[in-house]
Amino acid sequence: MKIKSTILAIVLSLGLSNAFAQESDSTAFHLNYAVGADMSFLKVAEDNGTEFKDNGVVKPGLDIFRDHGYDWIRLRLFHTPDELPNDLEYTIELAQEAQERGMKFLLDYHYADSWADPQKQPLPTAWEGLDYKTLQDSVYEYTKKTIEAFREAGVMPEMVQIGNEIRNGMMWPTGKLPDNWDAFAGLLKAGIDGVDTGRGQEMRPLIMVHYDNGADAEGNREFYDNIESYGIPFDIIGLSYYPWWHGNLLELRENLLSLMQHYDQDIILVETAYNWRPSEYTEEGELAPWPETPEGQKDFLESVHETLININSTRIKGIFWWEPAVTGGLRSRGYFDDEGNALPVINVFDKYKRQ
Repeated sequence: MKIKSTILAIVLSLGLSNAFAQESDSTAFHLNYAVGADMSFLKVAEDNGTEFKDNGVVKPGLDIFRDHGYDWIRLRLFHTPDELPNDLEYTIELAQEAQERGMKFLLDYHYADSWADPQKQPLPTAWEGLDYKTLQDSVYEYTKKTIEAFREAGVMPEMVQIGNEIRNGMMWPTGKLPDNWDAFAGLLKAGIDGVDTGRGQEMRPLIMVHYDNGADAEGNREFYDNIESYGIPFDIIGLSYYPWWHGNLLELRENLLSLMQHYDQDIILVETAYNWRPSEYTEEGELAPWPETPEGQKDFLESVHETLININSTRIKGIFWWEPAVTGGLRSRGYFDDEGNALPVINVFDKYKRQ
């Protein structure tokens, strides 16, 4: 009788465990270490005739990245862009192309008609002059409807970033920090609620909150302490790291350790980049931490990636390059030379990801 009871208890335990596992799997995305890139300009570059080459062979850009271990794409979404291509239709099409290659999708809401970053967080023109409550409702409805559009197109993002580099808030002046934390928190929650409603019965995307300076331990603590004090539900701390703006690798490491000590969320370095020709370190006597050369660019990414993976924690969840397929004035931060040839940096993750 005791044996039967024990067996029954084990069976029930396994059944409950499986039930909980199934519930968890259906409501939240499980994140392994992500190797990705923001490739929001890739499609427009190729549509305008740019050819990308790997070992001299012209290939679709997404194929090149997939072949070198990139399994995530990050795409920004502008509300109503006038000049840049990153509207809803364009973003859905590029997400579909990435999905066809087995890549996962991080959606980056800028909540603006153009760039939103720590220096500027402009309201979309359609929302100018709205009172706070109406703005909050607009954020919710816009987020819900755009997530519904991704869902209906078969490209639900696995992760969603509510605002881009929002250290100084978003949707200025209403949500500008440090003076308007109450309003900012309400707008952030409205976006998160919009994602959750818009997903319907689909798996819940992971929610990222993005702070720009990945080497600023004190600033990160103050920001995320405030986020926690407002009870904002999120899963991922997103960071940027550009050494000419943010500091050295030891400062990056110090901040990562501090974040892991004080918060429960996983961490992704969601933006980083370095130049393959002189661009940022051009003043006389100014020393670049890595040479601004093709090999120096590769060494930079290897050094940053090794800083992440050498921290003994499963909560460090990935790294994303910012715009490796960019053309024009920022091409020096990309992965391709002026003739479209892939630079050595494309090979950094081969030893980690290739079969």
